[in-house]
Amino acid sequence: MNRAADGAPPCQRLPAGGLAKMSGARRKFPRRIEALEEVFAFLQDFAAEHGFGERTFYAINLVVEELFTNMVRHNIGGGDHIILGLDHDDEQVHLELVDLDVEPFDPATVADVAVDGGIDSRRPGGLGVYLVKKLVDDVAYDYDAAERRMRISVKKSLEQ
Repeated sequence: MNRAADGAPPCQRLPAGGLAKMSGARRKFPRRIEALEEVFAFLQDFAAEHGFGERTFYAINLVVEELFTNMVRHNIGGGDHIILGLDHDDEQVHLELVDLDVEPFDPATVADVAVDGGIDSRRPGGLGVYLVKKLVDDVAYDYDAAERRMRISVKKSLEQ
């Protein structure tokens, strides 16, 4: 896979399909920050059921927390819920978050964060997306204008 100069994978466009093709677990969560507790329990159950190592579990928790929180706080519009899909194969865990009735927002448009500068030289924003890109192998984005549906798909190698 091609990586950006900072080592993070670039965001890519997703093909049509997505959650409908996932055979793992899928659940709707209320579009509220308070739903994160339920999200974490869902992730914990899935990771335990499939024997994910601690490093993988930590990474997917952080990634889902960041993406879910961004969808709740920053997506313009928004329905009542966000859908989280989980699946895996022998090498990777696959995550997919879908936000309905929102305006498009492509994470690839977020400017790179200068992480080597001091706190005083940094502007707020972008660090979460940067961390997501650093923690995973692949981030892909899709927006369906007719349905006003945003979908972010993430792949992360399984680690112990």
